[in-house]
Amino acid sequence: MSTEGGTKALVAALSANLAIAAAKFTAFAFTGSSSMLAEGVHSVADSGNQVLLLVGGKRARRAADEEHPFGYGRERYIYAFLVAIVLFSVGGLFAIFEGYEKIHDPHELHGWYWAVGVLVFAILMEGWSFLTAIRESNKAKGGLGWVEFIRRAKAPELPVVLLEDTGALIGLVLALLGVSLTVVTGNGVWDGIGTLCIGILLVVIAVVLALETKSLLLGESADKEVVQRIREALVDHDDVTRVIHMRTLHLGPEELLVAAKIGVNAEDSAAQVAEAIDAAEIRVRRAVPIARVIYLEPDVYSDEKAAAGDDPLATPGGDGPAAAH
Repeated sequence: MSTEGGTKALVAALSANLAIAAAKFTAFAFTGSSSMLAEGVHSVADSGNQVLLLVGGKRARRAADEEHPFGYGRERYIYAFLVAIVLFSVGGLFAIFEGYEKIHDPHELHGWYWAVGVLVFAILMEGWSFLTAIRESNKAKGGLGWVEFIRRAKAPELPVVLLEDTGALIGLVLALLGVSLTVVTGNGVWDGIGTLCIGILLVVIAVVLALETKSLLLGESADKEVVQRIREALVDHDDVTRVIHMRTLHLGPEELLVAAKIGVNAEDSAAQVAEAIDAAEIRVRRAVPIARVIYLEPDVYSDEKAAAGDDPLATPGGDGPAAAH
C-alpha cells in the first residue's frame, strides 16, 4: 500500500469531517437533537483520528538511529491503535451515554429541518471521503476482497479510513432515521434510540480496529505470497541450494526484515559463500523491494540433523524439515 494513497485518503477524510462537525453542532444548537450531538462528537473524534494518523506517518519516516536501529516504521501502528481508543471512548461511549439519557428523558425536537438538511449534507461529504478511500484502496488491494484487505493490510491508514467512513455513513443514516421518526411520531425516544445505535456501531468498529492494529504492533510476518517470492529468490540451486528455515517481520508497512538460514555447498570456500550471500540478497531485494533488512546464515544441510528437529519453529512450507544449526 502506498503512503501517498493513505495520505490522500486521510486529507480527504479530515477535510470532510471538519466541515461535517461544524454543520452537526450548528444543527444541534437549533434542534437539541441528541443524535446530532452524538454525530458531531463522532466527527470531531474522526477528525482527531485523521490528525493522529498523519502525525504517525510523519514520525514513522524518521531515519534509524543508535537507539532505534530498525527505524520508526511501527510508530504508524501505535497511532492507529490510539485511533481505536479515541473512537471507542470519545465516539462510542459518549454516544451510548447520550442515547441512554435521551431515552430516559426524551425531548421534543425544534427546527428539525436543520437536522435533516445537515444530515443530507454530511452524507454527501462522507460519501466523497469514502469514494476517495475506495479509489486509493483499489490501487493497493489487488484481487483481495474488502474484508481480507482490511485484515491483511500492513499499512493502517486506508483500512482505518474505510472503517471510519463506513461507520460514519451508517451512523448518519441511523441519525436521519431517528430524527425522522421523532418528527413523525412526536416521541423523542426515537432520537435517543438512534443515538444509542450510533454508539454501539462505533464501539464495534473501534474493537475491530484495535484487534487488527494489535496484531501489527505485536509483529506480523510477510504475506504468504511475499514469503514464497523471497524463498524463490534466495535459492539459485548452484551456490544456494535451499532455504533451511526463514523468518520475516514487518518493521513498518513498507519495511521488511528477512532472517534465513540457507544451505550452501560444503566444498565452497568462505569467499564463495560470501559472494553467494551477497548475490542472494540482491535477488531478494529485486523480487521484494521492501525487504530492506536481510540477515542470511549459511549452513550445510543434513537430513540426519533435520530429522532430529533442531529447529521445531521452522517456517511451515519450507524445503524439507527443520535443519540443524
